[in-house]
Amino acid sequence: MSHTSLAPDAAVLLIAHGSRLATANADLLQLAEQLRSRFPNRIIETAYLELTQPTIPQGAERCVALGATRVLLLPYFLSAGTHVTEDLHRFRAQFAEQWPNVRFDLCPPLGLHPLMLDIVCDRLSEAK
Repeated sequence: MSHTSLAPDAAVLLIAHGSRLATANADLLQLAEQLRSRFPNRIIETAYLELTQPTIPQGAERCVALGATRVLLLPYFLSAGTHVTEDLHRFRAQFAEQWPNVRFDLCPPLGLHPLMLDIVCDRLSEAK
């Protein structure tokens, strides 16, 4: 899947760690809005691993309730730590069992994507 397309049957569940700070959680909501602008006819939902809502199960349930037949679980994490390698795989398996007619796919975390170097360089140039 390229950065300019999204399969017509795919819902996206953006998953972040979650924070007690609303401003930190707002980043994910803003990203979801931007993604909805790019893919206006797709289901784009958000969820958090802990500390706030919606939870990951609530986000998955919302995608299914909205008619998704495939849900892309996208971890908004920089690396594949325990949350990605264990927690999200466990959620994916749980959802596949709970909704056998819906395909749940776990995307890789943001990590060392080729564009990450450009992002890091941009942030370095913004130092004050």
